[in-house]
Amino acid sequence: MVRPYRERIIDHYRNPRNQGVLEDADISAQLDNPVCGDVVRLDVRLTGGRVSAARFSGRGCVLSMAAASLLTEELVGKTVEDLHELSDEVVFELLGLRPGPVRARCALLGLRALQLGLGRLGETAI
Repeated sequence: MVRPYRERIIDHYRNPRNQGVLEDADISAQLDNPVCGDVVRLDVRLTGGRVSAARFSGRGCVLSMAAASLLTEELVGKTVEDLHELSDEVVFELLGLRPGPVRARCALLGLRALQLGLGRLGETAI
């Protein structure tokens, strides 16, 4: 029997939410994991100081793609301050599991891309 959290991960991998590219994104960054070859791009549009749309694209393992899909759902409606407060724990809670160190890098690739994009957003505001 497949556990519910595993079903959720498989569902987000097979039927990704918010997959694609936002050409007019306010926050955009792409990262790869050279260890396994996963690549995730995360794009976020802000409207009135809140996330109005989030998309991801890329290729990779079940964990990296499902985590990116889940993360995009979590982002909508959040403020930029909320985005800065997102932690690894949030991603693990969305997945319903805490992977080991090697697999955690895959799971956190979308969050790390978001963090990189947020850093760039801060640079343009200076």
